[in-house]
Order: sequence, then structure tokens, then C-alpha cells
Amino acid sequence: MNLSWIYLSIAILAEVIATSALKVSDGFTRPLPSAITAIGYGLAFYLLALTLKTIPVGIAYAVWSGAGIVAIALIGYFFFGQVLDAAALIGIGLILAGVLVLNVFSGAGGH
Repeated sequence: MNLSWIYLSIAILAEVIATSALKVSDGFTRPLPSAITAIGYGLAFYLLALTLKTIPVGIAYAVWSGAGIVAIALIGYFFFGQVLDAAALIGIGLILAGVLVLNVFSGAGGH
């Protein structure tokens, strides 16, 4: 795994943390979650920019958004009591499958 994929992984983690904090920031009225949101998104986009030096933008963004969607949906379910019906679970499964196919079988990502 080259450094760009590590940057992308950390960017995804930072974005997921920022989005989770955004949920509890109560419209940016709570200072700590609001600060976590701003810092997390800043770090996420900085690391995504570093990622794009070597990973094609389409691949990086597909992995970024797919992994983020799956992670946030699971966080919403486990921590915020959001309901995932069968269609949502199938959709999340398809997104996860797409990310796996890109990472395991595609040569387009440069790894």
C-alpha cells in the first residue's frame, strides 16, 4: 500500500468523524462538536488533495464517497438510532461491493 492510499484512508476517517460531529453540533450551536466538524473536514480535504497527486480523481472519489456512505450509515444506525430498511441495506451492500471491486480487481487506481 503506498502513502496515497494511507492518506485516503485517514481522509475518509476524518470525514466520517466530522460528519458524525456535525450531527451532534445542533446546527453549529455546540462549540466542541462544531470545532471537531471544521477540523475534521479541513483535515479530510487536505489529505484528499494529497491523495489526488497519485490516485485518479474518479477512483479516489469513488472510494472516498462509498466508504464514507457505508460508515456514516452504520454510525447512524448504531449511535443515532436511524432505521435501515431492506432497500437501504441492499444499497449499502452494493456500494461496499463497488468499493471492493475498485480496490481488489481494478488496475485504474494505480495500486
